[in-house]
Amino acid sequence: MTELAVPVFRLPGFRRLLAGRSVSFLATALVPTALTLAVINATGSAGDLGLVLAAELVPQLALLPVGGVLADRLPAQRVAFAADLLRGLAQLGIGAELLLGFVRITDLIVLSAITGVGIAFGTPTMSPLVSAVVPGDARLAANGHLGVARGIALVAGPGIAGVLVVTVGAGWSFVVTGMLFGAAAATLRGVRTPPRNPAAPSTSFFRELADGWYEVRTRPWFWTNLLGHAVANLAAGALMTLGPLIAVRSLGGEVTWVVVYQAGMAGLVAGALAAPRLRFGRPLVATSVCGALFALPLVAFAVPVAPWGLAVAYGVGMLGIGTLNTVWQTTMQRHFPPTALARADSYDALLSFSARPLGLAVAAPVAELTGIAAPLVTLAVLVVAVHLVILALPDVRSISASGPRRNRRAINDGGTE
Repeated sequence: MTELAVPVFRLPGFRRLLAGRSVSFLATALVPTALTLAVINATGSAGDLGLVLAAELVPQLALLPVGGVLADRLPAQRVAFAADLLRGLAQLGIGAELLLGFVRITDLIVLSAITGVGIAFGTPTMSPLVSAVVPGDARLAANGHLGVARGIALVAGPGIAGVLVVTVGAGWSFVVTGMLFGAAAATLRGVRTPPRNPAAPSTSFFRELADGWYEVRTRPWFWTNLLGHAVANLAAGALMTLGPLIAVRSLGGEVTWVVVYQAGMAGLVAGALAAPRLRFGRPLVATSVCGALFALPLVAFAVPVAPWGLAVAYGVGMLGIGTLNTVWQTTMQRHFPPTALARADSYDALLSFSARPLGLAVAAPVAELTGIAAPLVTLAVLVVAVHLVILALPDVRSISASGPRRNRRAINDGGTE
């Protein structure tokens, strides 16, 4: 099967989708830095900052499965439109409060929680949107372009947010972010997706929630990989906490960490660019190998090696993650029925959103007890071990890039696995 048989940029639906999602990725990347600076400037309290950031995370974790059900029940572009609009209004609300010259931490908590609701509803819509507007032979390329856009936003977003806060003020930076979310929502109004299956039986919300979990647990290749993703995200969170500490204490300061981090982000973008140009007959074998590569920066920081070695190790590790993300999304879109795809995506995101903050939270306390090297080496061993176990599973090795296997138990539309 030739992945690039359909030139993806000739698809008007994808061009609009890529433009809109790129703007949404950038707006999302602006929020954490701007919000952190706004709270620090307003109250200077680490406790207040923690409450505001937690207020955004908790609704994400609680409502992601709900968002998955909504994106499977309703047209995905409508759910994504509402999610971007909701986030945009929340950012405009924060901006208005800052511009008016009063900041109440309670208001920031509420508006951050609304932002978290928007993320929970919007995140599961990505795979259904790609699946709807891009034919199967072009999805790997489409996911690669979306991965590049996401990676560029992660690199550029914090810097742009910092510049906006310094030059025009935190209030106007949130107004700009809100307008970006509004622009992203507007692009979705022109995305045309096929109607939902009219022959599918009408079922209750809770039944569809249970059916989504059934689709996950009856696919060992899927839920075992989710565990692997959770371990990798746990390790990534720990590295984001301990990496800067090592750089500052032992390797010359903040500049070293900035250079190493940017090398990692460049690797992430390079992986997303490379994935559509590679040929993986067994895609989940490739994602297991790519996931195991993240052990390299963990070991490199534990030693630690010279700054250039850290940059190379982190770049290679994130190259693996960029490739993994692109191939994994394409595999999901092929092997889940369209009517269950958003629910599958929501469980994938749920583990990612929960494991990374856990790594951020526990890394420093554990390092205080054991030393910095021990948790990094332990996580490196765990990352390699879990991906080797996944690689050993016959169900994982049997998944082919050529197309899905039939699954008589697929829900709602008699779809494919």
